[in-house]
Amino acid sequence: MALLSTLSLSANLALFTVLAAVVWFTGTRLSYLADAIAKQTGVSRAIMGLIFLAAITSLPELVTTSAAAIKGDAALALNNILGGITMQTAILAVADAIAIRVTLSSFPRKPTPILEGAILILLLTTTLVIISIGETPLFFNVGLGATLLASIYFISIRVLNRYDKDHPWQPVNLPEPEDVPQILPLHALHDLPLRTLIMQSCGVAVVILVCGILLVETSAAIADQSGLGSSFIGVTLLAATTSLPELSTTIAAVRMGAYTMAVSNIFGSNLIMVFVLFPADFFYREGVILNEAGETAQLALLSGIVVTTIYIIGLLIKKKPRIAGMGLDSILVLGVYLVSVYAFYTVR
Repeated sequence: MALLSTLSLSANLALFTVLAAVVWFTGTRLSYLADAIAKQTGVSRAIMGLIFLAAITSLPELVTTSAAAIKGDAALALNNILGGITMQTAILAVADAIAIRVTLSSFPRKPTPILEGAILILLLTTTLVIISIGETPLFFNVGLGATLLASIYFISIRVLNRYDKDHPWQPVNLPEPEDVPQILPLHALHDLPLRTLIMQSCGVAVVILVCGILLVETSAAIADQSGLGSSFIGVTLLAATTSLPELSTTIAAVRMGAYTMAVSNIFGSNLIMVFVLFPADFFYREGVILNEAGETAQLALLSGIVVTTIYIIGLLIKKKPRIAGMGLDSILVLGVYLVSVYAFYTVR
């Protein structure tokens, strides 16, 4: 929007803060809605996090990335997608710090989140390979690699859904649900009819969508006015703000004791981030978008692979030390995230 470019940097930062706050509160309510819908429909919390929460909370990424691609800003589009993966994984570390007497990655009772993480590593590695060897245009300037990644995503969702219903193994010696403290009591939303819950979820999705459109415009204006550039803004400020729905929903899920839904929400959102490369490629009319990926995007992919691997190991090793109220895996993930932000700034 041309109007935002006429505002001062302080005004754009203030608008950015307001929009971020709206996204935060709507994301928190969405977590309540997801839990209530899961209880009424019988859908597992893992699948609700993977599909329902992840799809709605990823709307800002979809909108901001598509808008940046339409404007021809490949750096902002790619770095928003790929930079957001490490950012969103670090959200689990924040949620872990909030969990009481429980290491977040030790609690999920199904192996579904582990499979989600493994598939995510497959997609991130494939993306890195495509960037390294070069993308090939397939149709309407959409690359073969982006099409392949989107196809793998849809196949993965089907596999994960079937696996969650009939998984061959499960961890033992875990805390019983009644032993896990809930900071927040059950919300009154659980008593509402299913139709009302769905309608409210649609309303929340619209709010997140509108805020996402405005966020990309303000971030672009801030990038120009601050002189930091779209690459660094994409992997830090914009990625952080569009990850606010994931942050608020994940923290709310943890405070309700819905740990599996919290983990699946993050891994599911990161899977969608890779899928978003396809619409970004479609809207980018100046060529194949993955061929525009620079050092920042490749660093973001590498850091995403590292933090996902750390949490997969944490999900497999159920008994691990808690340091400063957090699991060792969460501390390592936060360390990788901080190092990656410094690296992004260095190569911007």
